[in-house]
Amino acid sequence: MEKYHCPRVARPLVLDGFISDPGWADVPWTNDFQDITGDPSLKPRFRTRAKMAWDDDYFYIAAEMEEPHVWGTITEQNEIMFNDNDFEVFIDPDGDSNNYYEFEMNALGTIWELSLPVPYSEGGKPVLGCNLPGLIRKVGVRGTLNDPSDTDDGWSVEIAFPWKELAQYNPGRSTPPTIGDMWKVNFSRVQWQHEVVDGAYVRIPPHGTDLCDGLNPEDQQHPEDNWVWSPQGVVNMHIPAHWGEVVFER
Repeated sequence: MEKYHCPRVARPLVLDGFISDPGWADVPWTNDFQDITGDPSLKPRFRTRAKMAWDDDYFYIAAEMEEPHVWGTITEQNEIMFNDNDFEVFIDPDGDSNNYYEFEMNALGTIWELSLPVPYSEGGKPVLGCNLPGLIRKVGVRGTLNDPSDTDDGWSVEIAFPWKELAQYNPGRSTPPTIGDMWKVNFSRVQWQHEVVDGAYVRIPPHGTDLCDGLNPEDQQHPEDNWVWSPQGVVNMHIPAHWGEVVFER
């Protein structure tokens, strides 16, 4: 299980998608993401890493992803985002594995927000469209989006989650957190295999079905990679006990 010491920033961070605000400079990176299973033989093809910070108003998260072909197709908010390459955030503030929040975003900046009263494995049904008012998100593309004719460097994301909206997932505890509080958090990067058809990127879909047939990606057999910060041991992000520990510091 990964652990991260999350520093408090002296002033609000200005987000542009490129992690360029000087306030990020002293914020440490996480370890590079691993395969979701934790199997060292399944080393990710492209590097992914993240940063976290906080102030009175927001929990800030940034991620940097190497990617030679940056593409995205989903433009409608709250569509099933993992049908594209995406970056995902999972937050369980009180660490009880219940009533946790999930955020997903693709390279177009389109987002999907949902929550789980309990994990899928315990019969959980997702609550869809749990959009947090005041959430800020930005995407930066180092290359050309949806252009197969060239090679890109990658893409990055920055998100500011308002504490006052995350409080609903942290009943009975301080939100914003107090110094020394620990939250369970994890990140996932879904990376699809693709082909180019008529000059456009097309993902190679799951074998014999499509992810749109169900909301739980772990129920499908599909040709994509899942790279995470804190490995789950199996191909299933919805085991909050295996998520990383984020400790909020000065």
